[in-house]
Amino acid sequence: MTEILMPKATAVWLVENTSLTFEQIADFCGLHPLEVRGIADGDVARDIRGADPIVNGQLTREELEKAQADTNYRMKAVVSRHAELLKPAKKAPKYTPVSRRQDRPDAIMWFVRNHPEVADAQIAKLLGTTKATIESVRNRTHWNSPNITPRDPVTLGLVGQLQLDEVIRKAADKKAKEDAQNGVLQPVVTEEEAPVEIEEEETDRFAAGEPTAESVFGSRD
Repeated sequence: MTEILMPKATAVWLVENTSLTFEQIADFCGLHPLEVRGIADGDVARDIRGADPIVNGQLTREELEKAQADTNYRMKAVVSRHAELLKPAKKAPKYTPVSRRQDRPDAIMWFVRNHPEVADAQIAKLLGTTKATIESVRNRTHWNSPNITPRDPVTLGLVGQLQLDEVIRKAADKKAKEDAQNGVLQPVVTEEEAPVEIEEEETDRFAAGEPTAESVFGSRD
């Protein structure tokens, strides 16, 4: 069945203006027969205005007449040029030049060494590789393991810096949330606080009158 524009609006029009069965309308509009029954009962698509599929160029009058004469007949929609234009364009798969495909294992090893929080699925999508390849690089079972060296994928020209930063940021945020849910505690006292406490203790000792060089050896004057 060809996808049609405004399926519910078309179903409303067919329910109101034809003698087609619920099954025929459902098949043509890509809906469930119970949903079409709901339209007929006024429980579904109350505020939707009917759309004439003949006027819209999605159905011929001959097809409609055939269907009304035979309840077993299923109408065939007219292929619409506009429907094709409104379909979301599929994103083309990531293409990596042949000259750079040999650099993928190096980029994978870079992720394994420097950013283990990045999931294999993210690496595979970013570099245009497979989870099996990532696993073989991680486990050192890759056919070229002796020659694999961790290298930044940006330097290799496989990804852009902004794209890489975004992937790493999302992975870090996800890990932080998982750590919080698992009850991983963060240190309360930082390294910067320790010197402050020592300075305060030293200040207290001098304030208490501890001996100084002048009090022990006397003034040169």
